[in-house]
Amino acid sequence: MTRLSLAVSRAIARVTDSALGPYQTAVLRIGFSLTWLLFLLREYPHRQELYGPDSPWSWDLAAQLVGSNDAFTVLLWSDSQVWFEAVYALAVLFSLLLLLGWRTRGMAALFMVGVLTLQNRSVFMGDGGDNVLHIMSVYLVFTRCGQVWSLDARRARRAGEARAHGERTPDRAGPALWAVLGAVLLLGSLADRTDGEWFIPALLWAVWLGQAVWWLVGRLARTDQPRILLDVVANVVHNGALLVIMAEACLIYATAGWYKVQGSRWQDGTAVHYPLHLEYFSPWPSLAELFTASGTLVMLVTYVTVVVQVAFPFTLFNRRVKNALLSFMILEHAVIAVVLGLPFFSLAMIAADAVFLPTSFLRRTGRLAARVRERLRPRADAAVVPPQRRPDGAPGGPPAVGPAEAAPVTDGAPGPRT
Repeated sequence: MTRLSLAVSRAIARVTDSALGPYQTAVLRIGFSLTWLLFLLREYPHRQELYGPDSPWSWDLAAQLVGSNDAFTVLLWSDSQVWFEAVYALAVLFSLLLLLGWRTRGMAALFMVGVLTLQNRSVFMGDGGDNVLHIMSVYLVFTRCGQVWSLDARRARRAGEARAHGERTPDRAGPALWAVLGAVLLLGSLADRTDGEWFIPALLWAVWLGQAVWWLVGRLARTDQPRILLDVVANVVHNGALLVIMAEACLIYATAGWYKVQGSRWQDGTAVHYPLHLEYFSPWPSLAELFTASGTLVMLVTYVTVVVQVAFPFTLFNRRVKNALLSFMILEHAVIAVVLGLPFFSLAMIAADAVFLPTSFLRRTGRLAARVRERLRPRADAAVVPPQRRPDGAPGGPPAVGPAEAAPVTDGAPGPRT
């Protein structure tokens, strides 16, 4: 009983004392925001046909669907062209800021709004990766995904250094952003624009109020106890969301694998052959022909894909096997991105897979990236060390200067040597 109580207490302490997986959640943040940002930039010339007034799925049809399923989208607040352009531009901006890790808690919520707004406006646009991005954008709001590899982490480090020297670093951007978002939420609520789906508006209000409480405690609390309590709550929410993300990724692979097992083409080992010969999924026909030239290779890829997807959730407790299957799945998604022409689906799945990457690997990758950055952009404040000068007359140094060769002195200042 003592051992059990000690194990339970250690587990509770681990969950409450720190936000687990800081590098994994940082990769999730970077991966999903980069995927959505690249998608929005690539489709910028076609934005009117995808989500704007020129879309085949018209504004009236979208309004009827949203009225029946209570999906959240701010694009239906107005049918004007200016509103659409502003929302699209803000979605790009929020993705970029989340990628950089600036005010990650608020940007995660705004990133979620951008994803849900555009995807719920035209529900028939996407290739499967949009479903993963749709779900994960909601989960990211609950995580502390800016602990490392973010502007927030750099600002916190500099603030800590300033406090150590007795200096104060006033935060003006945070309260200003909080005030603007609160005004927008209040106007949307008063105008009855959020009377459909209750969860997303409630989540946005919770994030807004939570940021206010966090700021007030940091400024007004006379002891560390209130801040410690808020840290415990944030850690528990983060760790719970991280567990849900991992379970969601396992569910995606397990569901895909078991559905494949029931298909006759997957059973006879020919399923991979057919999508490679569809015109829609063949951006490189010669490359697809090269892959399907060998029936044995097609059969092996088909069977290995099914086995890996079904077995992956059961290998999480064996690190070596898990890492091997994870490497295969990431490689497979990279091949899908090139051969089938589905880059954003593959990027979304690779980002979801990143939650299982080993921490040691991510740390080494971060250190390598830091070294590369330092070599490409040397620090401006680095002291320039002058080369060592040998004494006059020493081997390899300048010749000794005799009394006759001394520089003349004029008005108390040495003149040039001749």
